[in-house]
Amino acid sequence: MSDFLLPDIGEGIVECEVVEWRVAEGDTIEEDQPIVEVMTDKALVEITAPEAGTVTKLYVPQGKIAKVHAPLYAYQGAEEGAEESSENPRSPASDAVDISKTPPSAPSSSVEQSTPQCPTEGPACPVKTPASPAVRRLVREHRLVLADIAGSGKDGRVLKEDVLAHVKSSHAAPSDTSPHTQGKPAVGQSGPARVEPLRGVRAVMARRMVEAATTIPHFHYGEEVDVTELLALRERLKPRVEALGERLTLMPFFMKALALAVAEHPILNAQLNAEGDELHYFAQCNIGMAVDSKAGLLVPNVKAVEQLSLLDIAREVSRLTQAAREGRVDQADLKGGTISISNIGALGGTYAAPIINAPEAAIVAIGKTQWLPRFDAEGAVQRRAIMTVTWAGDHRFIDGGTIARFCNHWKASLEAPETMLLHLA
Repeated sequence: MSDFLLPDIGEGIVECEVVEWRVAEGDTIEEDQPIVEVMTDKALVEITAPEAGTVTKLYVPQGKIAKVHAPLYAYQGAEEGAEESSENPRSPASDAVDISKTPPSAPSSSVEQSTPQCPTEGPACPVKTPASPAVRRLVREHRLVLADIAGSGKDGRVLKEDVLAHVKSSHAAPSDTSPHTQGKPAVGQSGPARVEPLRGVRAVMARRMVEAATTIPHFHYGEEVDVTELLALRERLKPRVEALGERLTLMPFFMKALALAVAEHPILNAQLNAEGDELHYFAQCNIGMAVDSKAGLLVPNVKAVEQLSLLDIAREVSRLTQAAREGRVDQADLKGGTISISNIGALGGTYAAPIINAPEAAIVAIGKTQWLPRFDAEGAVQRRAIMTVTWAGDHRFIDGGTIARFCNHWKASLEAPETMLLHLA
């Protein structure tokens, strides 16, 4: 047998949580077959089999922590199993069965004979109730026993609806049928709070937010952006983009305008070293976007935005958003960011004071767009689409004047989006 050691996933990760085993002990596996999903500090990672064989032992139970370079599971390679068979050949006589000594009730099928049977004495064979990790988590939250819930799925698989129905029926059952309590509403019972360990993406988010908020002096700067023309341009471009099978949001415009502003104000695309005595300026503008995923806050970034077209950026935004929401972002997509955007307005927020995604220099929180009355140059009131934005800059090397001029450059491109065409390669 061989032990499969949890590989070094990178980024200094030393442990991860086992989210779901795709195999069980005794299962036959093929090379590159998905074996287990683990959650690191940043994303969900799928680990595949290095070679074909048979799983003999799972060392780390689902929901527990696995250590890097420690055994994750044991398996017997296909070639190893074949060698053992050739070293221990059985003669035809040893395979013969004396029919006269076979009990009448013994099964004649060789398949049935090879199936392990539960012992007639002692504890019963454990039967694993099929259910997804999400359903098992729901069962734990309600402090239920999975085996007590009747599954309506294939092969008795317990579904989320089965758990909720079981909870509802349990609550409907009267706990006290004495004459004093009949006809009265049940009094809620207080119990201990549900405790959930902080792991994976949420754990690293907690550490990094505390570090960023306590070590970086934040300077916040708010502004309003008139995106009336930008919305009109997007509506004109949407049919062409959708015909190509892509989706056009405002994010590609935000990113492209940001890259143009960075070209004029490169200090916003710089980072201070750990000692605080050097500024590192980056040639590429890798713009991160905060994604509210089920696993927690992820910030994948689009690389070299200054070199991409709006359509290229739209493709990358769509790819990264989908991957982040599924918790399957590649490590390369999470590394190398130089400046970030948080589109909190997509959820309805008007203002926000964002925390910098260290070691970056700045981040912008985009609020929701509202149709508001505004005066034009002649003093007439018009209906305009107004978007609020709030910048946060590292005040150790970015002052108020710098971030204001930078924001004005970015704002000018968004309010007159056709001017961005002048910068196409």
